[in-house]
Amino acid sequence: MPGSRTGRPPVQRAVRRPVASRPAGDNGVRRLYTRLQRAWDRPLTAYYLILGGSLLITVLGLVMVYSASQITALQMSLPGSYFFRKQLLAAAIGAGLLFAASRMPVKLHRALAYPILAAAVFLMALVQVPGIGVAVNGNQNWIALGGSFQIQPSEFGKLALVLWGADLIARKQDKKLLSQWKHMLVPLVPVAFMLLGLIMLGGDMGTAIILSAILFGLLWLAGAPTRLFVGVLSVAGLIGLVLIKTSQNRMARLQCLGATEPRDGAVDCWQAVHGIYALASGGIFGSGLGASVEKWGQLPEAHTDFIFAVTGEELGLAGTLSVLGLFAALGYAGIRVAGRTEDPFVRYAAGGVTTWITAQAVINIGAVLGLLPIAGVPLPLFSYGGSALLPTMFAIGLLIAFARDEPAARAALSVRQPRFGRKRAGGAARDRGPRRWNTMRRRASAARSSGER
Repeated sequence: MPGSRTGRPPVQRAVRRPVASRPAGDNGVRRLYTRLQRAWDRPLTAYYLILGGSLLITVLGLVMVYSASQITALQMSLPGSYFFRKQLLAAAIGAGLLFAASRMPVKLHRALAYPILAAAVFLMALVQVPGIGVAVNGNQNWIALGGSFQIQPSEFGKLALVLWGADLIARKQDKKLLSQWKHMLVPLVPVAFMLLGLIMLGGDMGTAIILSAILFGLLWLAGAPTRLFVGVLSVAGLIGLVLIKTSQNRMARLQCLGATEPRDGAVDCWQAVHGIYALASGGIFGSGLGASVEKWGQLPEAHTDFIFAVTGEELGLAGTLSVLGLFAALGYAGIRVAGRTEDPFVRYAAGGVTTWITAQAVINIGAVLGLLPIAGVPLPLFSYGGSALLPTMFAIGLLIAFARDEPAARAALSVRQPRFGRKRAGGAARDRGPRRWNTMRRRASAARSSGER
C-alpha cells in the first residue's frame, strides 16, 4: 500500500452508518423543552425573575399612572403630571428600601419584625383618634402628613404580619411546638385579629381580606391540620358575612357581579360596568397610550383601583396578558424560593410575601374583570399610591435577599467577578507572555521534526 508524503500509512476512516431519520419537528421541540428546563433549573432563575419582574411591573405602572391620572389631575385644577410625580417620588424611595432590604442579612430581618409590628399597631390605632385620622372614600384609614401627603398605616400592617408571623412560627418550629394546636394559633391568630379589628374600625374591607389571606398562608405553610385550618377559615368567613350583611355598600358590590348596565334597579354599578367597557374597547393591541376614553370622567379611580382597565383599553389584550405574565412569574419565583430553602423563617416569610402580592393582584384584577366584588385594593407595584408601594417594594427586597441566600445562588454569585477593576498580580502578568511564547516555539519545533508543512 503506498505511503503518504510523510512516510506514514494513510489513516483508515471508519465507515459511517446511516442514522435513522427522526421527525425534525419533534427533535426541535424536545431541544427547546430541554433548554427551557435547564434555564428554569438554574440557581439564579428566581433571583432574576423577582428582580426583573418587579422592576418591569413598577416601570409599566409609572407609565400607566401618568397616562391614567392626567384627566383626573386637570379636573382638580392640578398639573397633568401631578400624580405621576408623586408616584415617581414614592418609587424612588421604594427603590432605596428594596436595595436596603435585599442587602440585609436574615438575622436583621428577624430583628426588625417586632419594631415594625409595634409601629404598625401604633399608627393604625392613631388613625382612629379624632383630628389625626383622615377619611377617604368613606374609609378612615389615613393619616395626614401635611400638604397633599398622606399615609395608610394598614398597608404597613401587611408587612408587619408577614415578618412577625414568620419569625414567630420559625421559633416555635425550632422548639418543636407546632404539633400542639394552641401553639399553632396563639399568639398568631389573636394578633392578626387585632390588626383586622383596627382595619375594620375604619371600614376597609379590602385590606382586611388581604390580611386574612396572609394569615391563612402562614398557617398553611406551618402545616396546620385540616380541621384547624377549616375552623379558622369558617370563623373568618362568618365574621366577613356579618360585616357584608350589615353594610348596604358591600351588599351592592356583591349585586354588581356580572352586571351589564351602569344601573341595575336600585343598585349603582357604574364603576364595575365601565371597567368592562374599557377592557372591551381595547381589542388586541389597544387604542394606544393616552388614548383611553373611559378615563375622561366615565371610570372612577382610573389611576388607582381600576388602572388595569385603562391598561386594557390603551394596550389591549397584549398589555393585560403581559401584566398577568409578570405577576405569574413573580409568584412562581416566590414559591420557588420558599420551597428550596432550609431556613424556616425564609420559607414562611417568602410564602407570606408571595401570598400577599398574589392574593392582592387576583382580587384587584378579578374586580376589574367583574368576577369578584370591588374590594378597593390597588394592584401591587402598579396602581397609584405611595403607602401601598413602599411596603410592597420592601417585601420584594426580602424576596431578592432570600433568593440570593440560596446555597446554589450564593455559589453562582461568588464565582462571578466584575468586568472592570480586576486585580492582576504583577508576576502572573509578566509570566503570561513568555509561557505563551514558549508554547508556540515548542509546537513549531515539533511540527518541523515530524515533517508537517
